[in-house]
Amino acid sequence: MDYQQSIDRCLADAIGAKGLDRAFYEAALARTKPALDQLRAWRSDGALPLLSLPDARDDLTALAPVAARYQASFDDVIILGTGGSSLGGRSLYTLADAGWGPPAGTPRQHFMDNIDPHSFEALFQVLNPNRTGLLVISKSGGTTETLSPALVCIAWLQAAEVELSNHVTAVAEAADNALRRLAARHGIATLEHDPGVGGRYSVLSLVGMLPALIAGLDAVAIREGAAAVLDATLAAALPVDSAPAVGAAVNVALVESRNVAATVLMPYSDRLAPFASWFRQLWAESLGKEGNGTTPIDAIGTVDQHSQLQLYLAGPNDKMFTVIMTNGGGDPVDTAIANDPALDYLTGRSLGDLLDACQRGTADSLAAAGRPVRVIAVDAVDERTMGVLMMHFMLETIISAHLLGIDPFDQPAVEDGKRRVRSYLDAMGKG
Repeated sequence: MDYQQSIDRCLADAIGAKGLDRAFYEAALARTKPALDQLRAWRSDGALPLLSLPDARDDLTALAPVAARYQASFDDVIILGTGGSSLGGRSLYTLADAGWGPPAGTPRQHFMDNIDPHSFEALFQVLNPNRTGLLVISKSGGTTETLSPALVCIAWLQAAEVELSNHVTAVAEAADNALRRLAARHGIATLEHDPGVGGRYSVLSLVGMLPALIAGLDAVAIREGAAAVLDATLAAALPVDSAPAVGAAVNVALVESRNVAATVLMPYSDRLAPFASWFRQLWAESLGKEGNGTTPIDAIGTVDQHSQLQLYLAGPNDKMFTVIMTNGGGDPVDTAIANDPALDYLTGRSLGDLLDACQRGTADSLAAAGRPVRVIAVDAVDERTMGVLMMHFMLETIISAHLLGIDPFDQPAVEDGKRRVRSYLDAMGKG
């Protein structure tokens, strides 16, 4: 197994009254069977393209020359997108660049997913436009928060008199839309975004794979990890044999029987911090409908042991916790530097040992306080593991939506905000 999931400390016989009654949980788990059957049908007839991506390879072959050109031509790449068009790629990129620069031979990627003008002004001050590429991603081709900064970045490139067709690539659906028209006007290559893959589920498509390839990551390994989870779920003889079904049943049963209102995802690896943000959008936008859903909270150990754990342990008992544990490593701490008996407990221990003790201690503390806590353990944080985790949570989300009786793929409430943005812009006039 690429990962181990334990829900034992979500059950009442382990943590007390706020835990799940085992019979209630098992009934919820049994209700996931139709969702698993639906997933099998979608995989068979191709109605949900997401499920075909883990086994696809031809598209990666087609993307390889694009990635190689970006690697050879640029020191920096600005990636414009918002929500699912950015969070998945950023999560993968962190495997290559944890904040101190990319691997040799690959450009640094800048995911500009907010529209704060100060950030763009600061970015332009440190980049060389002649050595900067631009990737613009919008499924619809009309996302205002993507097209506006795209125009700003293109103007910056034009001011440096660079050839836009050599510096810019667009990703959008194959339809008449503003991004494709902009690209056609300037001779910019446009790659096709599958209309059947929603933004928050698009990380395994070119939306996530192209940034990953540019970063020198193993895109095949990412998809192989995703395939391992998907294949295991589709082959499950019983729902209990599917880890995503088990996770969905626990989440929904806690809502239905224990009024849990929030779900906290707390990985203990810095490289999984962007992944937790990716999960937050996936869960919120997929399940927050018709009065349903739990509020997703992204945390990071050990930071949030010192900033949030007090609330988690002694505040409202209305949350489910998922602690993602990883192996540590590192060299032993040299306590001789301090020559202090008070630090003898660290002798022979590494930072990885401390990390392991912290993640286990946090899970134990939560359970002892009667908080439902699930543990997901992974041996490594690499491309395959990221594919594993992403597919697990996408399937868990889809199955949870089935249990709640809602569509996991739409986001009707978001459209109201978009209309209001447009009305405010119209009211400003032409400046």
